[in-house]
Amino acid sequence: MARTKAVLPTGTRIADYLSVGLLAQVCPLAKIHQILQDTGRQSQRQRDLPAHGVVYYVLALGLYMGVAYEEVLRLTLEAMSFLGSPIKREITKSALSQARSRLSWQVMERLADECLMPIAQPHTKGAWFKGLRLVSVDGSTLDLPHERANIAAFGGPTANVGTAGYPQLRFAGLVEGGTHAMFALALGAYTDSELALFDKLLPKLKPDMLLLADRYFLGYKAWVKARQTGAQLLWRAKKNAILPVDQALPDGSYLSHLNPSRGNKDMSLQSLPVRVVEYFIDGDPQAEPLYRLVTSLLDPGTASAQELAHVYHERWEIETTLKEMKTHLRGARVVLRSKTPDLVRQEFYGLWLAHFAVRRLMHEAALQKDIDPDELSFKKSLNIIRCKLPHAGAVPP
Repeated sequence: MARTKAVLPTGTRIADYLSVGLLAQVCPLAKIHQILQDTGRQSQRQRDLPAHGVVYYVLALGLYMGVAYEEVLRLTLEAMSFLGSPIKREITKSALSQARSRLSWQVMERLADECLMPIAQPHTKGAWFKGLRLVSVDGSTLDLPHERANIAAFGGPTANVGTAGYPQLRFAGLVEGGTHAMFALALGAYTDSELALFDKLLPKLKPDMLLLADRYFLGYKAWVKARQTGAQLLWRAKKNAILPVDQALPDGSYLSHLNPSRGNKDMSLQSLPVRVVEYFIDGDPQAEPLYRLVTSLLDPGTASAQELAHVYHERWEIETTLKEMKTHLRGARVVLRSKTPDLVRQEFYGLWLAHFAVRRLMHEAALQKDIDPDELSFKKSLNIIRCKLPHAGAVPP
């Protein structure tokens, strides 16, 4: 189905210049030039749209998802001129498509890898637990244009014959609690499991983090890999998970252990000590009868069962983050623009970099007001960035 061609108001507003300035603050021009040089994607000759301009264009596509290509290009070119990098010649739609293809998706992946990061400061409210940075992991899918190349590269839900509906990509990510900043991403096909994608996120875990995860992730191998990063873990267990009571603890929790899978033939693998917290929620008819959490924090003196049960529900902030990107930034039930797998990947990273730019600005505003970033509305903040005059600091010097 064809898109409705949305346009921006006649004439570019100062706020539009500042929107691109905000993206330039998150992805500095010097870093972009370095990545272009490292990947061999820098402009080899004077073009209508140089490679660094294409990068900012892809980022702007994420910020103005519902607006036509040509309108976003106009905004980008005029804003780049405002920011001191003028481009005088008119760019055709064909030249624009070729420029995106020359850029490659690997440049945007590298940019996301280097620019997405945890942003909470020691005094950021809602981002810490017992000196540990709260982090959550989860995955989701995005609908793609119904093109043969996208179906072949990514697949999608299946029917009796072929795929059902749009092809889809699957991704997993790490989100910082409190700030809702997505700081690590792993992109795959629809058939890739979230556990397989989780392996690609492990290098971003650090010893000062407490990783929250849903019951789907709990398993011996995933637990071992995550603990090897030094991060502490607090994961929910499935109903049928075998967690014997090894020692009851004064706060109502108990020590237990995780065993390797029965089919594992590696005799060197040993049981892993864990602590289990069981609780239920009163007064909520939709709550399950019993919740079980498994944690690497074995000492109840460090974190009580009640504290762990309370902090685990911060995991839902990653669901909120996914909604922010999929509903407000991308648009509800909106299919990505790109019709080829490489440009799909490029657009995906541009979307999350745009989300990060909004969330970083929100975090700075929350710090100035000494409030929890959760008290600020992502939707309203996005509208301000798109339509109104933001703080002058959005434009980099």
